[in-house]
Amino acid sequence: MGDFNIQAPFEPMGDQPKAIAGLTQFLKEQTRYQTLLGATGTGKTHTIARVINNIGKPTLVLAHNKTLAAQLCNELREFFPDNAVEYFISYYDYYQPEAYIPVTDTYIAKTASINDEIDMLRHSATRSLFERRDVIVVASISCIYGLGIPAEYLKASIPLQVGMEVNQRQVLRDLASIQYERNDLDLGRGKFRVKGDVLEIGPAYEDRIIRVEFFGDEIDAIRYVRPDYRRYPTEHGRAEHLSG
Repeated sequence: MGDFNIQAPFEPMGDQPKAIAGLTQFLKEQTRYQTLLGATGTGKTHTIARVINNIGKPTLVLAHNKTLAAQLCNELREFFPDNAVEYFISYYDYYQPEAYIPVTDTYIAKTASINDEIDMLRHSATRSLFERRDVIVVASISCIYGLGIPAEYLKASIPLQVGMEVNQRQVLRDLASIQYERNDLDLGRGKFRVKGDVLEIGPAYEDRIIRVEFFGDEIDAIRYVRPDYRRYPTEHGRAEHLSG
């Protein structure tokens, strides 16, 4: 079970305790369908947060659209500040499917514009699901399109751990194989650069930089670095998994 830790400035009131107990019990009995009734502002998100805390399993929350999903995600992050509450929606700002107009014999090619920040949040959600159990993913219905196979995503990860012996050149080849681009001047998401025994990587799932320091073929240290280059050392011995 996941180690959820709900933090709410208030306790359940009115019909909430009964609803929380009922939903929790029916979930434990694997009842497939349940409905929580309540008008706007009656604390349904708080009720569901309590149920998630009681059940302790990774949870998927589906919303009708991106705006509602963002609102629910922000509310759940307030209830679970120590857990992974992720936002997973379609990363297209604009999408025009291919089309054909017979009257004019015109073919219109497919065009799309991908939002880089939303793409990062999708990678962050996927990474959290691979690495931990205390995960809540808030998603819009459209997120189901274009999903990859989890096993293939995991194959594209590169494990790095303090004390591991690995050839630096092989790490660079592995990064290139999962579509990371070498750029020694402008480091960002999906890019990496090398300065002697220091390898800096912009992971696809967040805006911090991972700095890997080598001593020969041994990984001597792994640190998180903000874009302004303040250091945030990782926990000693922790493995970092980079995904494309």
